[in-house]
Amino acid sequence: MAGMTDSILEQAPERFPDASCSFPLAGPAGKLEVGTDVPQETPARRGTAVICHPHPLHGGTMHNKVVTMIERALRESGLATVRFNFRGVGKSEGAFDEGRGEGDDLAAVVEWVRAARPDDAVWLAGFSFGSFVSLANAVRLDAAALVSVAPPVERSYDFDAIELPTCPWLVIQGEEDEVVDAEKVFAWLASIDREPTIIRMPETSHFFHRRLLDLRGAIKNAVRTWLPPERQA
Repeated sequence: MAGMTDSILEQAPERFPDASCSFPLAGPAGKLEVGTDVPQETPARRGTAVICHPHPLHGGTMHNKVVTMIERALRESGLATVRFNFRGVGKSEGAFDEGRGEGDDLAAVVEWVRAARPDDAVWLAGFSFGSFVSLANAVRLDAAALVSVAPPVERSYDFDAIELPTCPWLVIQGEEDEVVDAEKVFAWLASIDREPTIIRMPETSHFFHRRLLDLRGAIKNAVRTWLPPERQA
């Protein structure tokens, strides 16, 4: 799996890098640490996925193993990928803002993606806290597709106030999640005026211990028909 360490730039490039790369990007609270990658063996698609990490105050970073597996699944599906650290995490400047400022961080990354790849469909994805941030901002950022893994609906985040997207939407939830109440996730999904694609993973914990490859396969199979056209050489 590529590791975003092939090159390190001193500032954000105008064009999307054609190999694994990391760089600082100007964000609303200071510099954001960003990493990008592109498909190598799979035919590239005209799309880029931006992936959000779990809670900054509980060790969440863009290097989280679930986040990296989501990234791998989407890259192997042909999408370019972007991971980044929210404000106050890693080399990103600023301080935690309860999801509000983190949504603005995401918007800054998406703005760069659209400038670097103006013809791409932009997908959003997230794990746990990151799934809340990506879902809450999917409409305003005009996401072409959304992948939500273990959305923390029973926490202090107001999921009921979110304007739900109309784009293709995949939700994956482990049935033995020890952090997010799986039954509350399924109850919330049943109550909303949307029918996302829902994958229930039995015998699966919050961090997908021993189930990461199953997560990868589930994502790839679910999004197969949503993929944008192949990129022309």
